[in-house]
Amino acid sequence: MSAEPTNVPDLSPELKAEIDEAMRFLDTMDESGKSQPKQKVVDPAVAAAARPAAVRGPRVIQAGREHRSGMVVSVGPTDIFLEFGPKELGILPRIQYKEEELPQKGQQIDVVVDRFEPEESLFVCSRPGTVQKAAWEMLEAGQIVEARVTGVVNGKDGKPAGLDLEVAGHRAFMPASQISFERVQDLSVYVGEKMAAAVSRVDRSGRGNIILSRRDVLDTERKANAEKLKTTLQEGQTVEGVVRKIMQFGAFVDLGGVDGLVHISDITHDRIGHGEKAVAKFLSEGQRVSVRILKLDWENNRISLGLKQLQADPFSSAPLAEGSEVTARVTKIAEFGAFCEVAPGVEGLIHISELDHKRIAKVDDVVKPDQVLQVKILKIDPQTRRIALSLKALKPAPEVDFGGGPGGKGKKGGRDRDGRSAEEILKETPALRRMREKFKNSQFKGGLS
Repeated sequence: MSAEPTNVPDLSPELKAEIDEAMRFLDTMDESGKSQPKQKVVDPAVAAAARPAAVRGPRVIQAGREHRSGMVVSVGPTDIFLEFGPKELGILPRIQYKEEELPQKGQQIDVVVDRFEPEESLFVCSRPGTVQKAAWEMLEAGQIVEARVTGVVNGKDGKPAGLDLEVAGHRAFMPASQISFERVQDLSVYVGEKMAAAVSRVDRSGRGNIILSRRDVLDTERKANAEKLKTTLQEGQTVEGVVRKIMQFGAFVDLGGVDGLVHISDITHDRIGHGEKAVAKFLSEGQRVSVRILKLDWENNRISLGLKQLQADPFSSAPLAEGSEVTARVTKIAEFGAFCEVAPGVEGLIHISELDHKRIAKVDDVVKPDQVLQVKILKIDPQTRRIALSLKALKPAPEVDFGGGPGGKGKKGGRDRDGRSAEEILKETPALRRMREKFKNSQFKGGLS
């Protein structure tokens, strides 16, 4: 049974369950006979003596480590000296600070107490969040260490369960979910690399299993970057990001510390549809993209991004004019008409009343999806980005069938008994004008008055 480590940071129930499972998984692998690095058995008393002595005053424990606030008494070429109280001095390496970030004499700073050196009566400290050189006797939950990836660990189902690492001469394990915020398909890309990781749990009894998490380190970096981005991001700016999550309504893009949303309506000028599958046609998780910042709302932590704003607007650039005839492809059938693509990324609508001269009950009785047609552009509205098309405008009008003759039946083809068409009957002639003049003052009412 693994002993519970002391000063374990607050963990979510899900993460605790995952760590427990990882511990059991490691024990199973050890018992199966897999070779492990030779591990040194440490006397618990020796390990306890090596831990830092308690600093007098209030103890603040964060992520399982003791944090203190001290006043800088001197800044030397290699070390910074602190005073916590009477006869309580601390020291930390100057290299942990950039030159422009060096604390000044008399300044209060927060540090992490690593250990106590009795011979020097000094508390050896480090800057919070700094990667520490790991020593087995000093490993504590919450400590950030540098570990080397030695391999990929597969689960019982044959799928990657996490990474095999080496830290402080001991074997460590990092669950796949703790490697990154995004799911990593191929864990082998990390083999041979060194990475900063937080110690989630240390089992000093038994085989000395160690569980590490890289997400905790990335989360700390992410929060620090988020504060910097608040001062640099501006509306209208074009920035690069990585697609983190595909959703039904769009995609979240990581800008390097904060997430912004590209709404589905701002992905492309094309008609995209709805749902995750529609979004996935244009974006994929892990893809690096350039986006434009449309709106910043830091109070509600909302950033609106756009992709199509960086693309040429096909509606404005397409060579289209009212009254012209164009080739169109039917893209979608609706009850009220058919949508047709008249140029790349530009669609117009043939209303059901513009499909034919006769009454149409169903649109798909006349046109089908992907059918190519010749249509006439009736109207272009730049404000609403709507284009009205007509199919019947390019079809000949049906001839009129005038009634007449016995039983009211006329001749087929729209002609009278003398073979004249409607156009010929109504055509203006000198004889017709003289007849109108002759009968204009009479009481006769008829078609010539």
